[in-house]
Amino acid sequence: MGSDYPPSLRCGLPGLILFLETAFILIFWFCFSKESQSTSEDLEIYPAFQDVNVLVIFGFGFLLASFKRYGFSSIGFNLLIATLGVQWAVLVEGFLFASSAGKVKIGLHSVLKATISVTAVLISAGALLGKANPIQLIWMAMVEVAAFSTSRWINVRFLKIEEHTSLMHVHIFGTYFGLAVSWWLYHSSLSKRIEKETSNPISDLFSMLGTLFLWMFWPSFNSVLIVDVMEKRNAICNTYYAIAVSAVAAFALSSLSSRNGKIRMIHIHHAALAGGVALGFSAPVIPHPWIAMILGLLASMVAVLGSHCLQTYLNSVLKIHDTCGVHYTFGLPGLLGAIVNVILFIIIKWASLSTLGYLALIEVGSFMLTTAIGLGTGFITGFILTFKLWKTLPASKYFDDQAYWEFPHLAYGF
Repeated sequence: MGSDYPPSLRCGLPGLILFLETAFILIFWFCFSKESQSTSEDLEIYPAFQDVNVLVIFGFGFLLASFKRYGFSSIGFNLLIATLGVQWAVLVEGFLFASSAGKVKIGLHSVLKATISVTAVLISAGALLGKANPIQLIWMAMVEVAAFSTSRWINVRFLKIEEHTSLMHVHIFGTYFGLAVSWWLYHSSLSKRIEKETSNPISDLFSMLGTLFLWMFWPSFNSVLIVDVMEKRNAICNTYYAIAVSAVAAFALSSLSSRNGKIRMIHIHHAALAGGVALGFSAPVIPHPWIAMILGLLASMVAVLGSHCLQTYLNSVLKIHDTCGVHYTFGLPGLLGAIVNVILFIIIKWASLSTLGYLALIEVGSFMLTTAIGLGTGFITGFILTFKLWKTLPASKYFDDQAYWEFPHLAYGF
């Protein structure tokens, strides 16, 4: 019978963090240099970069803080894996996408792409929230960033997918990587919702605050890498139309799906962002606002109805415990957006009948490849994270900050 006390991280966590930071510093020192000609471009994209940075650090941090006894860990570990993951993503993408010999040139644009890439890790962490310790989360982040960057490299290099589109795969990749890992970390006690896996008014408000920040900055997230001025304008406007409709529809759908007709906060968390996720692929090419609005409505329906109908099936039948419902917030809307993007691509390219079939297959193959790599690497990573080496948390201490954080006002001896 295993111990009910959480294993100490005194040696493992500091050692791992210091080792990784030392390695990062040395690699940056010997292999990377500042791109001297990008100063004006960096200053131009800095406002949008700051939007994305706030979205990743503040938005995701508070979005995940929905459990009454796991707020410190939700926000704190989000900051830890995001900042480590961005450094690692700059290194991995620098080597994979290097265009010349010698030291790899990096600038703010490199950090921006790395910040978007690390979103995959934060989405996956939402599926594992409360069940994985910081050592497991760090190693998962290292593997996932490398896997997503490799997937993106294949899409850009061999399938000739646009860079913006390849980065918008981050929602699909992060979701299915996280669900595959979550399958390995499943425990029978998770078949029923335990007391610590509940929220209170304060934690719900924190989570709603994160939702609001994500909602406000999502147009920047969907448009920041688009170069063409008209396409960037379309992406910003279409994203806003979609998230506005998805947020409004969330209230109606939540009331309709509740037994007593009341609105559930968790439905608002899931559905308010679904429109922005679904628009990620096609935002710059949608010609009319009503198309974006319909897509936002469909994404909201998928998020609310998926949460209402599929949660029990995933948990009890497939043994996948999706803590924060990332499947409904990011996965299903992301797949919907990818499918709609292919349909719009066929409509727009209809005049080029000779190459239409081939190009459409490339678009379909791109997001299917991303999903397959996410599931495959997530499955392998989840298996590795079950080893005792990672000081796995006992199930009795799931969803509890006291396993990791010091609370001076509480009794000693947890």
